[in-house]
Parts: sequence; structure tokens; C-alpha cells
Amino acid sequence: MRELRLIFLPSLLILATLEEAASHGDQPLSKIAVQKATFSLNHQAYIKVSPTVLGLKGQNADWVTVEFSSPNPSVDDWIGVFSPSNFSSASSCPAPADNPWVSPPLLCSAPIKYQYANYSTPKYKDTGKGSLKLQLINQRSDFSLVLFSGGLLNPKVVAVSAKVAFSNPNAPVYPRLAQGKVWNEMTVTWTSGYGIGEAVPFVEWSWKGGLPIHSPAGTLTFDSNSMCGGEPAMTVGWRDPGFIHTSFLKELWPNTLYTYRLGHVLSDGTYVWSQQYSFKAPPYPGQNSLQRVVIFGDMGKDEADGSNEYNDFQHGALNTTKQLIRDLNNIDIVFHIGDICYANGYLSQWDQFTAQVEPIASTVPYMIASGNHERDWPGSGSFYGTKDSGGECGVLAETMFYIPAENRAKFWYSTDYGMFRFCVADTEQDWREGTEQYQFIEHCLASVDRQKQPWLIFLAHRVLGYSSATFYADTGSFGEPMGRESLQKLWQKHKVDIAIYGHAHHYERTCPIYQNICTNKEKNHYRGTLSGTIHVVAGGGGAGLAEFTTLNTKWSFFKDLDYGFVKLTAFDQSNLLFEYKKSSDGKVYDSFTISRNYRDILACTVDSCPSMTLAS
Repeated sequence: MRELRLIFLPSLLILATLEEAASHGDQPLSKIAVQKATFSLNHQAYIKVSPTVLGLKGQNADWVTVEFSSPNPSVDDWIGVFSPSNFSSASSCPAPADNPWVSPPLLCSAPIKYQYANYSTPKYKDTGKGSLKLQLINQRSDFSLVLFSGGLLNPKVVAVSAKVAFSNPNAPVYPRLAQGKVWNEMTVTWTSGYGIGEAVPFVEWSWKGGLPIHSPAGTLTFDSNSMCGGEPAMTVGWRDPGFIHTSFLKELWPNTLYTYRLGHVLSDGTYVWSQQYSFKAPPYPGQNSLQRVVIFGDMGKDEADGSNEYNDFQHGALNTTKQLIRDLNNIDIVFHIGDICYANGYLSQWDQFTAQVEPIASTVPYMIASGNHERDWPGSGSFYGTKDSGGECGVLAETMFYIPAENRAKFWYSTDYGMFRFCVADTEQDWREGTEQYQFIEHCLASVDRQKQPWLIFLAHRVLGYSSATFYADTGSFGEPMGRESLQKLWQKHKVDIAIYGHAHHYERTCPIYQNICTNKEKNHYRGTLSGTIHVVAGGGGAGLAEFTTLNTKWSFFKDLDYGFVKLTAFDQSNLLFEYKKSSDGKVYDSFTISRNYRDILACTVDSCPSMTLAS
């Protein structure tokens, strides 16, 4: 941040303050001093896991029962799940290249998850015996479970289990759908253990009753040198990501139901298949029909088995996920606008997240935006100098999920869905006037045909508009410094209906607003011209909640310090319903409607039409 302050002073002094105020709890795996681990194997101690072969029915997640015993039990004892199983081999912990005489640590990789030994056996300290149930997902390798003493800071290996593995660890898993660059194209991205020299990836798909089509897939991967930071992405957090495949399903018929499955042809000619999935092709741009969009930020992941507790930081993630799955028949597309899984450089957590959202992402397009926990690292070209990405610097987000951008390293894009145009910005890269991203935003807003796509939505991770979050209000900015100063004239000129953000972990809605002034004091039913943009913070996807200021911000119509998401329902080209739903029960706690005709969009408002005189 010091270099940036020399350039932007005093504005970046504000940014530095905000970043400190907005920081979150520690990634749970960062609490473990795994490189300090020692071996204290005790022949009286044991750890047993059953079953040892998982996924026999083709499932990508399975539960195991873990039984363990120690002759010297302690409340600090814990169970770690490691993968690959040879977690302490010399090959997995090479000596530093710059000093080959230094011995590597006994453990150099963080576990995938951990749980305290007394979690479900409170009397473990007295009896020395305990058991718990853990959920494992297919992560392309086998597992070992380890009983540790000494707590998280001075871990000592007491007992190691036999290997546990999925029946086909290389199988294709966790498909993620996304809109392609054109309206009648869908992309499918998935992960497997098969490199291009071992198998040919493809997707088999068809509409109901149609002949199967085979579409080839491209393959990407990366190594630890692709990370731009040191700890933990290149060290204890590193884990082989496997191979990420993307296929483009083209010339889709609008509104048509398709089925698909992921396939690999092995070198010996045999086929490996995933289970079968389905999706509905998007409507033709401008099509007048029922269209439903869900938007939220900052969800993260949580563990169904209670492991990897995150200081109460992401307990809302599973509730949000479950509510979306329950309502999936009433959702057409999802936007997760930044802070995806909070891996923070512990790469194994991306598999955990894609497994969590698979029921959603395999059925409807799951579009993402870049957040600080995906992109930011000092000296990496990000607009902010924090270490929030743990050294990932956007590589995982850019590779694991497809977005229809010209260059995925520049994480901004536009996408159309029926009557909607979405302009998705990347707040972690410079958006100010004169930049490449500013030009993109201007073109995205200006190029939409509002007669066919009347609903214009701006999406970004950080709050570029208005927020009553304490960490913004304390600096007097009420939003990202330099955010609305650069962009509000574009929102106003092109009559953006709603701008939605994450980053502040709660829900808030403003009045239609321009230059800090409410242009319409109605709260529930808007008719005709809005004359300003409604700004919404929907950062309550699951990560720890952020307090509101006690200041009375008159432009703020509704606040809720809870987990939730927003849903937009376009009934036709003249009627839009906005709803805020809580993740705890799926019920609506805030809503408004917009009703208008095309002439209302054309109508001039303050700074939305060029100045004209009778002479001109």
C-alpha cells in the first residue's frame, strides 16, 4: 500500500483504512502450524476409518465414520484429513531450491479439513476414545486421516489411518454452467484427474428425444508457480488442482430443455462418464416471458459435518445454498458477485466449494464476479494492496469458472438474459474514468436496446454506490472511495435500474438516487421514470456479518443484518419484481416493483439527455 499512497494520496489513505476495517477472520486452515509438526507415533493409539472405498454408487461425496483412541488424551487433540495420503513423503516436501542443505519439514501441506477429537465425544479427555463422522468429496486422490496431539500450533502425529479413496478418483465432477459469449451458447466447466495425454474430454448432450451431440472440451491446469504470492498459495496451501475442462454447447434452441453428461475417452478406448444433468436453454434476447434471477455476494463454503469452523464466519453459506436448491425450479440464472469460497490460498477449498454448489451450478448458469478474496495481492496489479487472496491473484477464479470476457484476467463482462442486460464490473482492477474497464462499462450500458431489454442491471463486488456499513461510514465515504464519483454519471445517463454489490456482509436498499439525493421517495411501487438508480448491497450470502453505522442515512430505505439474497423477477417488459429473501427461511423481507413503458425509459431526466436549445 505504501507505493500506492505515493500515487493516490490522500485517497489511498482512505483505502488503507477501509481495508483494515473490512478485514475478516482467519481462514481456518491458517490456524494450523503444519510445518512445525513432529511425529510421536504411539503403538497404543489408533485411528480407523470406514468405509475405505467411497463412491461405490457413483456419488461424488460420501460419509465416513472415524474411530480413534489415544493413551494421553487432551482437549487439544484433533483429526486432520490429508490428501494425497502420503502427506509426509520427501517428494511432497522438497528442500528449498536455494538451499538444498536445509531439511524439509515433515509436513508441508495443510489438511483439507480438521475437527477436534472431542467434537462429538465430550468425554474423550477422560476415556481416550472417540468417534465422529466426516464427509469427504472426490478430490482426485486418496486420503489419510491423522490423530494429532499438541493442538494446532504444536501438532504431533499420534496415529495415522489406512488409506481411503473413491472408487474412481479421476472421474469428471462438479459441472458449472455459464452463459457463453452469444445468447444461444452454454458453457460447461468441470474438473477431473485426466490430463490431455490420458483421456479426451467432451460433453454428450441433446434435447429430449434428440440425437446425442458430442462437443469437445478444452483443458487447463496450472502449477504453484502460477500463483503470484508466497504463503500460503505456493506453500502449505498448494494442492494439485487437477485438470479443468470447458466445453461450448452451441446453437441452442431457446427455452428448450437439454440433458448432458460429462465424458472422457481413455487411451484404451474405454469411456468414463459422469451422472446425467439437465439445463434449460436461455431465452432469445428481448423475449417477453417470465425470467428469474438470483444475486448475492460473499457466500463462501461451510462443512456439513461441522469441520473447519470459521469463527462463526460462514455459517450462512449452507443455508443460502440449501434455499437456492429448494427453489431451483423457480430460478433461471445465478450471479455470485465476488468472494466466492474464501480459500485465501488454500486451494483444496475450491473443490469443496464447487461440490457445495453443484446442484445449482449444474442446472442453471452460475455467473461470478471477482472479489478481493479472489484477486488482491500486493504488487499483483490489483487496485488494492491487501493479501486477501492468499496469493491466488485471480488464477483459481479465472480457471475454475468461465465468464464471457475477452480476457479472463480482466474480469469484467456483459451478458444478456432475455429482457435483462447485466454489466458486471471488476472492482479489484481500476474502474475510473479513462481506464480500459471504464470504457467497457460505458459501452455495456450504452449498447443495450432498451426497447427489447428494458431491465439494465449493474453488478460489482465492492460497493461503488451507497452503503451504510460501519467500515465505509467511519471514513465518511458511504461506499468505495472514487466509486460513484467515477461511475454515477454513466448510471444516470443510461438509466441503470438497479446496481447490486457485495463486500459489506448484510442487506441494504436505497431510494432511487443521484448525487446523494433521492429522486423518488416512493418505497414499494415505482411507476414511470425512476430518475435515479436504486443501489442494493446483497453481501449476506454466508460470510460473517458486518455492522451498520448508527448515522441516519436518509437515502437508505431498508437494512437487515442477516444472511440472504435478492431475486429479480421480470414478468414482462413493463413489470419487474425485486425481492430480498433470508437464507434462514427463504421468506421475503423486503420487496418493490417497477412498472413502466418504453417511453418512460426514453424520457429525459437530470443528466440523462444531452443539453438541447431551440437553436440546436
